[in-house]
Amino acid sequence: MSEHPDVPVLRDPVMVAAFEGWNDAGEAASNAVAHLEEVWGATPFVELDPEDYHDFQVNRPVVHLDDEGRRHVTWPTTRISWARPPGADRDVLLVRGIEPSMRWRSFVVEVLGHGAAHGATMLVTLGALLADVPHTRPIPVSTTSDDPALMERLALEPSTYQGPTGIVGVLHEGAAREGLPGLSLWAAVPHYVGQNPSPKATLALLRRVEELLDVTVPLGELPEDARAWEHGVDELAEEDGEIGEYVRQLEEAKDTADLPEATGEAIAREFERYLRRRDDGPAAPGGA
Repeated sequence: MSEHPDVPVLRDPVMVAAFEGWNDAGEAASNAVAHLEEVWGATPFVELDPEDYHDFQVNRPVVHLDDEGRRHVTWPTTRISWARPPGADRDVLLVRGIEPSMRWRSFVVEVLGHGAAHGATMLVTLGALLADVPHTRPIPVSTTSDDPALMERLALEPSTYQGPTGIVGVLHEGAAREGLPGLSLWAAVPHYVGQNPSPKATLALLRRVEELLDVTVPLGELPEDARAWEHGVDELAEEDGEIGEYVRQLEEAKDTADLPEATGEAIAREFERYLRRRDDGPAAPGGA
């Protein structure tokens, strides 16, 4: 493990985590945290030892050449960084890596230990799953928690899922044992285009992070990338009649189910988000 000791005292930090692999359809969650690292100028301070958690025949290291032609190996691992979002009254610990191949319990203890060492007061994990949703509609993002106070404050329903879980579920179970409140955000990625990066799902996760943490996330070119992705899938559906018909069926089902969502409260939330990003001016290029 490589550590950097020059981390300042953090203000009420929230830990935001995402992992490539089983929890990351369309790379939506890992790309969301990577985006936060970039736009908030995050500073890495911990790199977990990959020898402890990864099977390198499953997640192989990558060789690359530097500007002078020298070869370097990048190992699959998890890195933790800290960031101070402009205009926010709290700091953020960003965790991004690959779902480990082994020693999950030790992995969870180590990640949460770094959070505790820097005073983390909440865990927010980002995930993405393949679902029967149309690419032409807003990407649904579900929010779950097992913390009674968070469930009451955010009017959340308890999760009733039972079955196989990924490192995100194990991390939350460990956080609950340590008394760390947690939220889990899941974007639903259309399964018929789930093999490609999904900027629209990444964008949906980031907007939910904005709401929950009361921060503004500069979006850059992400909205344009999301529109280009949707246009590309439109062309795919036009070229393949079977996919096109399936998308129309999903649209009809989605529109019928979402009719109650066209409420004054939902419209007010969108308007508040627009005003906040407009007031922040240059801090949020790319628009909503």
